Amino acid sequence: MRLLVTGAAGFIGSAYVRMLLAPGPVEVSHVTVLDKLTYAGRIDNLDVTHPRLSFVQGDICDAALVDRLMSRTDQVVHFAAESHVDRSIAGADAFVRTNVTGTQTLLDAALRRGVGRFVHVSTDEVYGSVAAGRFTEEDALGPTSPYAASKAGSDLIALSYHRTHGLDVRVTRCSNNYGPRQFPEKIIPLFVCRLLTGAEVPLYGDGEHVREWLHVEDHCRGVDLVRTGGRPGEVYNLGGGTELTNRELTELLLKACGGTWDQVRHVADRKGHDRRYSILDVKARSELGYRPRRDFESGLAETVAWYRDHRSWWEPLAGGPGR
Repeated sequence: MRLLVTGAAGFIGSAYVRMLLAPGPVEVSHVTVLDKLTYAGRIDNLDVTHPRLSFVQGDICDAALVDRLMSRTDQVVHFAAESHVDRSIAGADAFVRTNVTGTQTLLDAALRRGVGRFVHVSTDEVYGSVAAGRFTEEDALGPTSPYAASKAGSDLIALSYHRTHGLDVRVTRCSNNYGPRQFPEKIIPLFVCRLLTGAEVPLYGDGEHVREWLHVEDHCRGVDLVRTGGRPGEVYNLGGGTELTNRELTELLLKACGGTWDQVRHVADRKGHDRRYSILDVKARSELGYRPRRDFESGLAETVAWYRDHRSWWEPLAGGPGR
């Protein structure tokens, strides 16, 4: 079985490919990675010498390239996306192009070439903020940032190809990911990298915004459960189960990195900043046996240790305010 994985030089996609190519039973005979290598994509996130891996540098909006790759593909897992909220607020054009038009380009080619399965990887941000309780897959979408709106649009386009054309489309929506190799613009790697160098970290507003955290390895296992066992036309939430305010997270990161509150700089809140994300993943648990395996305490400690031990990976990179 031949798999096309888009955006797999990035944080989550590369973790997924490494999982697929790890020693063990082989279900996927070959993985083709399509990645544009934008600022957050790193070719060294992948072992491009692996005999079951082919890497193609290219744009998911390139219809001719996408069509050629789909002609030798059995299934697609689509990670490629512009994903940083602050960047989408500064300029939404790249987000609409990549997340909406790019997804539509992939879907058209998959339909034309008779691809058997298309897994579209999305985010809990499409639901918007929830003051209490948790969003289910049946809740209406209420995105507030240009990034979240572009992902919501891509979700709906993907699902429309199932309902209109019968393409086997499955959508996943995850909570905030963390782990090694995350580009240092999101809050955990940004804070870790700055704290390890003795620099200040920016805390938005009152710091009481709540996020639910999911280790990238658990997310990847969940995506593959949906790929192998999910139902066509369905959406599956993939949660981590650990909810923290940004202030609580900052306290944990200060402790892990040997920092102090003197290094925390309170900054003006982000425009349209969602107060709380939280999702219910009963469907994935009951239908697919999904369960996060990584507890947040040990997962965070291992993540901090990775950045401490791999300074050459992140020191050349410039970060911005975190998600």
